[in-house]
Amino acid sequence: MSAELVIDVKGLTKKFGPKIVVDHFDLAVPKGAIYGFLGPNGSGKTTTIRMVCGLLRPDDGSGSVLGLDVIMASAKIKERVGYMTQRFSLYEDLSIRENLEFIARLYSLDHVADRVSASLKSLGLSDRQKQLAGTLSGGWKQRLALAACMIHEPELLLLDEPTAGVDPKARRDFWDAIRDYAAEGVTTLVSTHYMDEAVQCDRIAFIAYGKKLIDARTADIPAEVGLHAWRIETPQLDEATHRLKAAGGYDVLARFGAAIHVAGCDRAALERCVARVSGLDDLQVEEIEAGLEEAFIYLMTGATDNFANGLEARGGQ
Repeated sequence: MSAELVIDVKGLTKKFGPKIVVDHFDLAVPKGAIYGFLGPNGSGKTTTIRMVCGLLRPDDGSGSVLGLDVIMASAKIKERVGYMTQRFSLYEDLSIRENLEFIARLYSLDHVADRVSASLKSLGLSDRQKQLAGTLSGGWKQRLALAACMIHEPELLLLDEPTAGVDPKARRDFWDAIRDYAAEGVTTLVSTHYMDEAVQCDRIAFIAYGKKLIDARTADIPAEVGLHAWRIETPQLDEATHRLKAAGGYDVLARFGAAIHVAGCDRAALERCVARVSGLDDLQVEEIEAGLEEAFIYLMTGATDNFANGLEARGGQ
C-alpha cells in the first residue's frame, strides 16, 4: 500500500446549534486503502463524510483530500470523488441507462454511450439497462448507485452505509466490486454496521458521538482495546444471563447465536463472573479471543452521547 495519503485531515469540527456533532476529528487514509468507518447511529459519520467530500464546510480544522485543501477547494474535490449516500437518490422514473447517461452528462464526460455501456457491463447491469430504477430491488438499486458513483472514474469513493437493507449475496457482490476498485488504486472510505464487512477493511476508525475512539489496523483492534472474553453455551441461556448480570464484573455481555459472550478488561473480575454459571445443564465454558463486535460494543457503551444528558453506565458496573 502506498504511503501517499488521499485523505489527510486534522481537527475537523462541525456544530449544529449548540451541539458539537463532530469534535476535532483526525483521519489519514492511504491511497488504495479500504478504510472502515464505524460507530453508532448519530455519531457524526455522515457529517464527517460530507465534510471530507466538500458538501459541508467544517467550522474548524484543516487538511487535504486528493491533495486539495478541504476548505478552499471543495468544488474541485467534489469533481474527483464518488459519494454514495444512505438513501437511493437517483431518478426512479428513468431507466438504469438513462440515469447513468444523465450523471455522465452532469460531469461533462465524453463518449457518454461507451462509458455507460462499460459501467453497465462492469456491474452486471447490461441486461436490465432499460428497467426503470423505481422497479429495482434493494440490491439492484445498490449496483446502480455504485455505477453512478464510478461513472466519472473518481479517485476516492465515499460510501455511507451502502449495504443497509440488502440481502447477503448482494452485499458480497458489492464488496467484490469494492475490492476490484481498490486493486485499480481507488481509495474507499466506507461506513458500515456489519462486522463481517468491517473485517474486510484494511483499517478501521471508530467514531462515537463526534469523537474518534480508535483508529488502527482491523486485525489489531481487539488487542488494542484489551478485552478478555469467554464463550458460554448451555440450554439454560436465560438463567446463565441472569447469573452473569447479578455477578457483575464484565464490560460486554451479549448473545451470539446459541451462546453468550462475556468480555471485560479486568480479567480477575471476569473470571469471578464466569464462575457463577457453574452447575448449569450441559455447560460449556471456554476462553476465546475477543473479536471486533465485542470491541465495538465495549467502545460504544462507554461513549458519551452528546445529544443526551449523561454517560450510560457499562453493563455489570
